[in-house]
Amino acid sequence: MNPVLLSIILIPVLEIYLFIKIGSQIGAFNTILLIFFTAVVGIYYAKYEGLNTIRSGFMQIVKNQTPAYEIISGAAIAFAAILLILPGFATDFLGFLLIFPITRKLIFGNLSNKFKKKDQVNEKNFIDGEYEDIEDNDDRKI
Repeated sequence: MNPVLLSIILIPVLEIYLFIKIGSQIGAFNTILLIFFTAVVGIYYAKYEGLNTIRSGFMQIVKNQTPAYEIISGAAIAFAAILLILPGFATDFLGFLLIFPITRKLIFGNLSNKFKKKDQVNEKNFIDGEYEDIEDNDDRKI
């Protein structure tokens, strides 16, 4: 079976199961308040982390380095914000994992190192030289 189709089916089933289990423990009203609270706090923190990532990316550009981790991190923060907007405890958990810088570094640190290694190889792969324009009627033509 297609993994995307399987996830489209299984994620709502998991969320409904968690709603029922948590709702039976803390009550329906508290469960709804908890869902709204995690969404509001998550979106606020996503905005904060997104601005920090943009700032860090600009610092990498100023240093003439490729902001590979910042690009990957920005995409992860955007995806995490979407997960936090969706109602559910499993999506909120995954969204908070992607929002926090420590877990994001653990997940995507290896991927950004591959881009940085390619960038360092490209920096050493150039030839420095000087040139001089020669006029059409110049005696020094080759």
